[in-house]
Amino acid sequence: MLEVKELHKSFGSLKAVEDISFTIQPGEIMGLIGQNGAGKTTTFRIILDLLTADQGEVLWNGQRITKKVFNKIGYLPEERGLYPKVSIEDQILYFAQLRGKKKQDVKPLIDDWLEKFEVKGKKADKVKTLSKGNQQKVQLICTLIHEPELIILDEPFSGLDPVNAEILENGIREAQANGAAIIFSSHNMNNVEELCDSLIMLKDGKQVLNGTLNEVRQQFGRTKLFLESDMTPEELMAIEGVRKVQKTRDGLDIVYLTDPEAGRIIFAEATKNGYIPTFSQQPPTLEEIFKRTAGVNNE
Repeated sequence: MLEVKELHKSFGSLKAVEDISFTIQPGEIMGLIGQNGAGKTTTFRIILDLLTADQGEVLWNGQRITKKVFNKIGYLPEERGLYPKVSIEDQILYFAQLRGKKKQDVKPLIDDWLEKFEVKGKKADKVKTLSKGNQQKVQLICTLIHEPELIILDEPFSGLDPVNAEILENGIREAQANGAAIIFSSHNMNNVEELCDSLIMLKDGKQVLNGTLNEVRQQFGRTKLFLESDMTPEELMAIEGVRKVQKTRDGLDIVYLTDPEAGRIIFAEATKNGYIPTFSQQPPTLEEIFKRTAGVNNE
């Protein structure tokens, strides 16, 4: 179990991280989200002991993280850290040995890992001959091949097409099924919603959202309503608590509410003549919450 307790880190007058706390259990995936400069990478570097916190502590299974514990950690940085003139096989062996694995134990596994992640290339090929997507897959193999118990992924899906993103997602889920505690950052909220059990959002170094995906979404109320009925946009706008009505190309109304209770009135009005095809009142999506919390008006 990873415990991050009351982390603070400043660079001069800049407070990069301020009072960050969270816990990740084995087999749990947590998303760390926020705009560029919010403090995500600083938090990762403190966990990895690449930076020293001004205040607070990081514990793994109740103990401070030592050199021995680092062999149980897999880290995928946002910037690619592969050696372009080294072969795929030697690259994987090198990183596995850095994490305490023996060459003779890892070498027989490489073909299976390359097949699992559908790497396009032979293991004798130099890394620089691979596409960006295949380099990213090799880097993830380097992150996972020593079977870490704690996995930190900084923008793992950056630059990947949907097919390769799904391959990486399957690899992450397999590590989760094997009991790894996983934390990753992403600017793609769809990835976060698909993969994460919980999330933390940082803004200006401070923790502004924390909880399961459902808990976070429910905090914002069921203020988005999908409606297919005979009601006109003008009739909907006349109801107190309706902020905006947007009609989709297929004729569906998306009704934005200031008060979730307005949904009851809309339902009563829309169904007074009987059956309607669609009525679904939902909390905002994670992307909408992200933009709203970050101060971006997207509606």
